[in-house]
Amino acid sequence: MAKKSKEARVQVILECTEHKASGMPGTSRYITTKNRKNTPDRLELMKYNPILKKMTLHKEIK
Repeated sequence: MAKKSKEARVQVILECTEHKASGMPGTSRYITTKNRKNTPDRLELMKYNPILKKMTLHKEIK
């Protein structure tokens, strides 16, 4: 029988909050990983949005 591995690092998708609120077409999304044990809540990072051409807040959606 194979063991189920419950990995600590999981892949998450970050989506721009400003772009979503503005109603403009398109989205700015980034894929990254996080450690589930150290960061159990949703991740929030400042990332560059190429459509708005500035640094904006990106929040975890999955």
